Amino acid sequence: MTTAQSSLAQARLQRILLPRAGEPLDVRRLYIEEDPSNPRRVHPTSRTSARIAAESEVSLCTYFNAFPASYWRRWSILDSVVLKIEVTGRCRADVYRSKADGTRIQVGSAETTESSGLLELVLDLAPFEDGGWLWCDLSAEDDVEILNGGWYAPIPAPGEGRVAVGIPTFNRPTDCVKALTALGSDPDVLAAIDAVIIPDQGTKKAADEPGFEEAAAQLGDRLRIHNQGNIGGSGGYSRVMYEALRTTDSPYILFMDDDIEIEPDSILRAIAFSRFARNPLLVGGQMLNLQNRAHLHVMGEVVRFGEFVWGPAPHTDYDHDFAANPLSESPELHRRIDVTYNAWWMCLIPRQVAEEIGQPLPLFIKWDDAEYGLRAAAAGYPTVTLPGTAIWHMAWSDKDDVIDWQAYYHMRNRLIVAALHKPGGARALVKSTMKPLLKHLLCLEYSTVALQNQAIEDFLAGPDILFNELPTSLGKIQKIRAEFPDAVVAGSATDLPLPSGADVGDVSLPTNAPAKLKRFGKAVIHNLRPTKDQHHERPQLNVATLDARWFLLSQVDGVTVTTADGRGVVYRKRDKKLAAQLFKDALRLRRELGQRFPEMQKQYRAAAPTLTSRERWGEFFAQYN
Repeated sequence: MTTAQSSLAQARLQRILLPRAGEPLDVRRLYIEEDPSNPRRVHPTSRTSARIAAESEVSLCTYFNAFPASYWRRWSILDSVVLKIEVTGRCRADVYRSKADGTRIQVGSAETTESSGLLELVLDLAPFEDGGWLWCDLSAEDDVEILNGGWYAPIPAPGEGRVAVGIPTFNRPTDCVKALTALGSDPDVLAAIDAVIIPDQGTKKAADEPGFEEAAAQLGDRLRIHNQGNIGGSGGYSRVMYEALRTTDSPYILFMDDDIEIEPDSILRAIAFSRFARNPLLVGGQMLNLQNRAHLHVMGEVVRFGEFVWGPAPHTDYDHDFAANPLSESPELHRRIDVTYNAWWMCLIPRQVAEEIGQPLPLFIKWDDAEYGLRAAAAGYPTVTLPGTAIWHMAWSDKDDVIDWQAYYHMRNRLIVAALHKPGGARALVKSTMKPLLKHLLCLEYSTVALQNQAIEDFLAGPDILFNELPTSLGKIQKIRAEFPDAVVAGSATDLPLPSGADVGDVSLPTNAPAKLKRFGKAVIHNLRPTKDQHHERPQLNVATLDARWFLLSQVDGVTVTTADGRGVVYRKRDKKLAAQLFKDALRLRRELGQRFPEMQKQYRAAAPTLTSRERWGEFFAQYN
């Protein structure tokens, strides 16, 4: 242990954080683990200070307070870090590290003395090549107060820690104001912010929302609002980057969603990680579940190049519940995870990268973040999704975005990004779309198939239409979708006739491969038969979201299905003729896609410099000024 006068802590990397007042028990476990035998609970007096009762044991082996040492070992210039905690009263800190398999090893300890309330240890980063965290457990002999603490570098931070924050918003004024309030609530975060850029693309403006004036006053002249038409997330984030490069000299640009809650220190952690990086890189935040806030929903994501889809990175744990399985008891969380991109719910981009590789593609939504990560990596700038740096966002399970209007963008933009970055041809990609196509048809999701067909057609039309269609494509696909009953949301199944239960085949869950094959055969036979029109007037069943699977929906002619958010239902109606035509069109388009993909690769790659240029985007934004 050192004294305050000889402290080796030079630059703060990560503050010790305490739970907010009134946080439920499960969320508190993101910050502290308390021994059940403690005489009293830890009482936070601020976000960075707390009172601990005598004879208490408190562990900081938690999501927000353990130190993700393996990431700093892999990507930073640091060889060691410093743990520093200032306390009053007699207290002991025992410091531990973990291995990639979660094994715990004690690496040091420190105690306060009569002359010093400083707990400080220097800790080696060498053992963390493949994974592992650092953390400390506190033992209070007396009533103790943590005054402040954190993880520090033993050297000054390189460069400057200033950032331009961008939050595109579309008809979410309440969420946007909450995000602005959070940015202004922490003096340390506010001191790092040069500008807050808000492209407001909605008809319900954030500036008209109650609480906006107070939030804006905290930010002062840092706040810049740009009203523009709805040109999607890619248009909003591109405006953020364009304005940040044009009007600030911030060394970092931070993209954030409007419909999130943020732990403000995450901004400072991302900046610190980027400043100490060996080479410039993108730093992303992980995603916690906004509706179940102790759950880590997404740890990191990759693009799988064969079939060219995104998904969880290898060795990740989906939707991890820290309340039930704390970090100390979750070996699967101790291995370092490598990613190919980070979603733009929170992603820090160095100015150098933005200036070199250009703007986001004009894709409206979907795949713009993945494409930017792939483009950055190709230029030598990797992405790191950093544990302990996070936002809360709505979970994917509460959205229907793979079957609603967004299905168009999922398909079209996947093809565009594949044309730009996929090595080889499109055989594996096209093949990977066949099983989902059959499932959509068997699940009576005809609007989804129609939108996917249109997406392939528009991809084959080439890159020249992208900018022109950016403000209009949403209207076009909504018009297409409106022609299909599975796209019309009713308020409730009670708005429709009671289900008849008539002519329903076997809808039980097939539990093995032969049973699934048999059910698929019955599904094909049923869908080749004429439709019984009475089931288009009165549903056979009301189907819950959890049960809306192909093995059930393929056996019926008309059912209601609850939307993923539970707020309504859609009435899906089997139409043999329509399904056959959609399937025929889908096969024709996939054949053409496979044949023309090399040609389209050349077209999109030739157009990429223009599509991502600041000059072209500047011309586009001029229409909104």
